[in-house]
Amino acid sequence: MTTGARARILPDALLHNLDVIRRGAPGTRVLAAVKGNAYGHGLLTVASALQAADAFAVARLAEARTLRDGGIDSPLVLLAGVLDRRELDEALALNCELVVHTESQLDMLEAASGFRLAVWLKVDTGMHRLGFSAEQAPAVIRRLRQCDTVGTLRLMTHLAAADEREDAMTPRQFDSFLGVSRGFDGDVSIANSAGLLDWPQGAAGAALWGNSGAVWVRPGIALYGISPFADRTGADLGLRPAMQFESRLVDVKPAARGARVGYGRGWRPAVDTVLGIVAAGYGDGYSRFLPSGTPLLVNGRRVPLAGIVSMDLAAVDLGPGATERVGDPVTLWGSGLPVEEVARAAGTIPYQLVTGVLHREAPRIDG
Repeated sequence: MTTGARARILPDALLHNLDVIRRGAPGTRVLAAVKGNAYGHGLLTVASALQAADAFAVARLAEARTLRDGGIDSPLVLLAGVLDRRELDEALALNCELVVHTESQLDMLEAASGFRLAVWLKVDTGMHRLGFSAEQAPAVIRRLRQCDTVGTLRLMTHLAAADEREDAMTPRQFDSFLGVSRGFDGDVSIANSAGLLDWPQGAAGAALWGNSGAVWVRPGIALYGISPFADRTGADLGLRPAMQFESRLVDVKPAARGARVGYGRGWRPAVDTVLGIVAAGYGDGYSRFLPSGTPLLVNGRRVPLAGIVSMDLAAVDLGPGATERVGDPVTLWGSGLPVEEVARAAGTIPYQLVTGVLHREAPRIDG
């Protein structure tokens, strides 16, 4: 029996979440974000389950290589583009579509020959991270149209604050992008998970954006059943968690009132109680920053974390008279315990927790 923490991945949940996204954004195409090891869920596992998506978005060439070596032949979009000619050659060999966001990338394509590829022009509408400004975009579009190495040309932008419904930034970004997309003879992409779930414009088709091609949505965190919003869980949005992060008890022992538990000896029970020792720690991706009181499920029952998480182990307060036994199942997050709730306890975001799962035990794939 495996005693360490393991991420159990649920392909049926992934497919359900993709269906929720498609129903919420009818008529659009789905560019599924699988960067960061598919947000910690396993790159090949997720891509194999979601081949109904229209394309996959990756951050780095190594991710594209893993997908191609694993037999995934879907279109791949390299979100950061390439840095030099060596990377360009590798991207061509992997049949990637490139995002162009800097002058040097544009110069590289103009200086090259012997190929034609699909390019996404990144327009910076207010994120101030990657991309050409909306004012620069028309001139860059003209250059790309004249470039012999560019076949299909598409536009994209990235929303900076779509998870904050009252923030005026998102409408400003929509307006800025509309100034570029109106009359554009190709596909465009605007909405991340928050943009397509909470903003009607994000899920709208080409009639709104004024382009002659398709509109692509780019779901990331929502595909994995996790909410992009601080005040809602994935379940609130009709999504299902695709990761069940779980382990087992490896010891059950009494702890007297006032006993000091774990590194730093900072947690003390207020009454005589029973401790459970869980085979999970920061070496598995169960964060050391989780404070005492963070909920876990033992046999489906909520119990609080007790003391500092160590590399391989964590203690929980099972309570006076507890009857749990060695080997009983523990849920760190997943069904019945949203990762969003665990992230709030840690003072972080669920993205960081799920991408931090280290898979010391091979992920189990259900279904």
